[in-house]
Amino acid sequence: MAEQQGTNEGQGHLPDPVATAKTMAEIAERSQKIVSAFLERQATQSKEPPAADPLNIGSAFMEMTARMMADPVRLMQAQASLWQDYMRLWQSTTLRMMGQETDPVVSPERGDRRFRDPAWEDNQLFDFIKQSYLLTARWMQAQVQEVEGLDAKSAQKVDFYTRQFVDALAPSNFLMTNPEVLRATVESRGENLLEGLQNLLDDLERGKGELAISMTDHEAFTVGENIAVSPGKVVFQNDLFQLIQYTPSTEKVYKRPLLIAPPWINKFYILDLREKNSFVKWAVEQGHTTFVISWVNPDERLAEKSFEDYMVEGLFAAIDAVEQATGEPEINLIGYCLGGTLLAATLAYLHAKPADKPGPDIKRIKSATFFTALTDFTESGELGVFIDEEQLQALEKRMEEKGYLEGSAMATTFNMLRANDLIWSFVVNNYLLGKDPFPFDLLYWNSDSTRMPAAMHSFYLRKMYQENLLAQPDGLSLLGVPIDLRRIKTPIFMLSTREDHIAPWKSTYALTQMVSGPKRFVLAASGHIAGVVNPPAAGKYSHWVNTRCPKTPDEWLEGAKEEPGSWWPLWGTWVGSKGGAKVPARQPGDGKLSPIEDAPGSYVKVKAN
Repeated sequence: MAEQQGTNEGQGHLPDPVATAKTMAEIAERSQKIVSAFLERQATQSKEPPAADPLNIGSAFMEMTARMMADPVRLMQAQASLWQDYMRLWQSTTLRMMGQETDPVVSPERGDRRFRDPAWEDNQLFDFIKQSYLLTARWMQAQVQEVEGLDAKSAQKVDFYTRQFVDALAPSNFLMTNPEVLRATVESRGENLLEGLQNLLDDLERGKGELAISMTDHEAFTVGENIAVSPGKVVFQNDLFQLIQYTPSTEKVYKRPLLIAPPWINKFYILDLREKNSFVKWAVEQGHTTFVISWVNPDERLAEKSFEDYMVEGLFAAIDAVEQATGEPEINLIGYCLGGTLLAATLAYLHAKPADKPGPDIKRIKSATFFTALTDFTESGELGVFIDEEQLQALEKRMEEKGYLEGSAMATTFNMLRANDLIWSFVVNNYLLGKDPFPFDLLYWNSDSTRMPAAMHSFYLRKMYQENLLAQPDGLSLLGVPIDLRRIKTPIFMLSTREDHIAPWKSTYALTQMVSGPKRFVLAASGHIAGVVNPPAAGKYSHWVNTRCPKTPDEWLEGAKEEPGSWWPLWGTWVGSKGGAKVPARQPGDGKLSPIEDAPGSYVKVKAN
């Protein structure tokens, strides 16, 4: 026994061949089952052949190619420029091989984590691979961006999908050209690849034949146990949402309660992840009787729910329920992302509606806060790449089959906007390095996708993104009432984020030029999530303030002052001025609504897949 143990140690901890063979047999068996099940499902689905170009990118690239070929001189100049860059790189690499120090011809952009391993710089071969990739990638992007004569939509589409192609071909994504993966393969005698294959099969099983890349340890979090744990009660529910009233943590609270309408593209607990970064907990601590709408994860039964239903059965019902729970008719509202788009449309409707139409008196809404919310979709960011007539028709046909858009489809779209961070980094970590993903609350939430009702989603994409009717005076009608954002007189606070790839801040700023009432615009550093969920205690990021709202966002930023840290206290002061006098704290169940269940409720726990 001792002799055998010494032999194993002398071999440098080689994997047990028996265990390896057993693992490979299990992998082979699982692979066969998954492939067989996948093929069975494919056979039972629609017999119509898949669209040859489901993303409708072929025509854009054909037009780009034609315009490039129409200017052969410029094309030859571009080729010559690339050749000169390669000559410089070959010269630089040769000098390094001869022992001389040289500056790189091209370097990764700051924050590019693909090339953080020291070997990308220290090893001459990998440094050459890295720089040759970066030269080619940047050249390709520059060529498609500089093509003249393309319409804006085609140019955006070509640029986006060229970047997807370039990102996919990064040398960091392949075994033989990633030094970190090569080193792990040699040191582990290939065990990393076996573990990676198992991770791949696990993700295929979880996705029921489609690849659902694990971004975090799904077993590390349970909603209601270690995330979404702020104490409270569900005090109202209907087909569309549960209303959560949170337990106060102060003896006195503002007279006017606070109602948060999050987006239903994802789940509300982004605002209540952990105690240290919970906006809900912080709002309660500031003395607000805080309510949050927890939207249902819809199935085929809710296929016909419309945008108007989300207003009437959602926001209107919640406002009335808050009054029943507190006895207070006046309220302060927050709308986040799509919830903010709904809030803006609702305010415009309430300002315009005749007395016989449903909805609360607009005077009951004392303030409205918008977190990263689009109302003018003229420049809607890269999500607009996925919205043209051909893609919308394909999407609507897909939704007709089930009555909703699958959560996985939504997740894939958003992940493509940040492919290197949300796709390729996990391909390398999970499948090439064979590591388990790190337990991260934000990525767990990001993976906890939701469905979208067919009728509502079609209306939203067509009327907002495609036709931009919400921004047009009386361009959109809700319940037969033409609405105009210019009629809004309710005091508003707008929070946008500088690096937002979903709701570009310069586009969100447009609302300041439309509303007629008092307004305040604040710009936070970072992106759509991190810029919003930025507790003061973290001491991270910064924000820009400017009490004026000039015509353009560039003018606003030019006159803005950068302040360190979170924007939360600034907003807290603003909304506190709209909160009214302080009254004894209200407990869930004190009013006319009896608690149904503990927060965070059952709706939020329904999985999309």
